[in-house]
Amino acid sequence: MTEPITVTALNQYVKQLLDRDRVLANVLVRSEISNYKVYPSGHHYFSLKDAESSIRCVMFRREALSLRFRPENGMKVVVSGRVSVFPRDGAYQLYCTRMVPDGIGELAFAFEQLKNRLHQEGLFDPAHKKPIPAHPKTIALVTSPAGAAVRDMIRILGARYPMARVLVVPVRVQGEEAPEEIAQGLDLVNACQMADLIITGRGGGSMEDLWAFNDERVARAIYRSEIPVISAVGHEPDVTIADFVADLRASTPSNAAELAVPDQADLRDTLAHLEARLENGMDRKLQARRDALQRLGSSPFLQSPLRTIQEKRMLLDYQQQRLVHSMELRVGENRQRMGRLAASLDALSPFKVLSRGYSITQSDDGTVVSTIGQVKAGDSLRIRVSDGAITCTAEGKEKTKWRKRS
Repeated sequence: MTEPITVTALNQYVKQLLDRDRVLANVLVRSEISNYKVYPSGHHYFSLKDAESSIRCVMFRREALSLRFRPENGMKVVVSGRVSVFPRDGAYQLYCTRMVPDGIGELAFAFEQLKNRLHQEGLFDPAHKKPIPAHPKTIALVTSPAGAAVRDMIRILGARYPMARVLVVPVRVQGEEAPEEIAQGLDLVNACQMADLIITGRGGGSMEDLWAFNDERVARAIYRSEIPVISAVGHEPDVTIADFVADLRASTPSNAAELAVPDQADLRDTLAHLEARLENGMDRKLQARRDALQRLGSSPFLQSPLRTIQEKRMLLDYQQQRLVHSMELRVGENRQRMGRLAASLDALSPFKVLSRGYSITQSDDGTVVSTIGQVKAGDSLRIRVSDGAITCTAEGKEKTKWRKRS
């Protein structure tokens, strides 16, 4: 009869069987990712599933660092690794050593994935792009100091615009360390305000050779740069993430140098044209001043000042006479108008009526008596005539009957 063993011993025995199997030591599995999680330790845990089954998977931090894309739930992938048992749980799982997207190259997939994510975050927004200075004083080249690209840029910058100072910030542009060095070089130029324009890039190569400029660290360093950045990566067909983020994309490093500075020959032509315009403008201005001076010199006042003053005096006397005549006319008209108004007032005056024999009778309080009903016997009355007033006492009253004339 078989002796009983512990669970640990059983799990270890199964693990040894699986580890010795050559097929399970290196398998390729095509499936869909689910339950994907990244732990603080850097290890990636997930499951691969199809319509009927699933298997638990782990990708340790060391292997996960080689991923060029970000795995997501629902993504179709092809993974390679070995199948073994984790003795603590007694569950078998796939220990992944490599993972690539299914149906598309790993680099191409990683490029599109990062491009879409950064686009959604706004890193490609045209509103964020800064204008390139027209006449930069210092240009920083964040690139490899040993490549042909840097020599071409220095040569073209010197030929086109020797007034600019060129500063080379040496970084690696290929390999695992390249993205971090390029990002640090961009940050250094900004932190020390070493230039007013940055060109970063390298010469042509394969997609793997140019991959440093598809790194998220480089993209974010370009985005946070306060100094305008021109990207100059590879040849005309090559497009990198850095091109989308940069303030200006150049097709080649040589083209970047041409876009960065004006041509001194064009500047000389422009200056010569401006000089000619300035001379013509000054000549026209001087001729206009000469003509004005000539007109002033031939004016009557400068030719004979005393005669001009006499003419002005005569004009002043004439204006004075016109003013006096106008005032006399206005005063005469006002006097006539005042006479007419006085006559009208005199015709309406009650004193004029009194002079014709009429009188005004008033009671003690000054009220004008117009009817006999206002007076009774014994009331004191005051009768106003044309030349004074008569005080009297009423003895009685009699109503007068008026007869119509036949």
